[in-house]
Amino acid sequence: MLTVDPFEMSVQVADSDLDQLGHVNNIVYVRWVQDVAVAHWQSAATPEEQARVAWVVLRHEIDYHAPALLGDRLNIRTWVGKASGLRFERHTAVNRPSDGKTLARALTLWCPIDPAAGRPCRVPESVRLRFAVASE
Repeated sequence: MLTVDPFEMSVQVADSDLDQLGHVNNIVYVRWVQDVAVAHWQSAATPEEQARVAWVVLRHEIDYHAPALLGDRLNIRTWVGKASGLRFERHTAVNRPSDGKTLARALTLWCPIDPAAGRPCRVPESVRLRFAVASE
């Protein structure tokens, strides 16, 4: 089985997203990274998988390349990376289609959690195969 296809959502920068400099605040990028990951999981995982596995963030790394401004329409794209044990990589890119600029890139490490127990858990092999690329 192949990994799931990349997933994309669109957002428009609102006034409440801005910091004191008139740029999108860093915390908003973190929210977008999380929102697109959750939407991807919900769109690609079966109801049974969603009931059996929840995800928590272990680490975010974000590189900012250019500011997003009020009114910008942005595409937030995510795709899965490598998995090692209970650590699953997910990549995200924030792009502004109007000028083709990549505004930010993120790498997030996620850990699967048993929602009933609230503890890390192994995922079924079918989930691992779809939500991670093969290690080299």
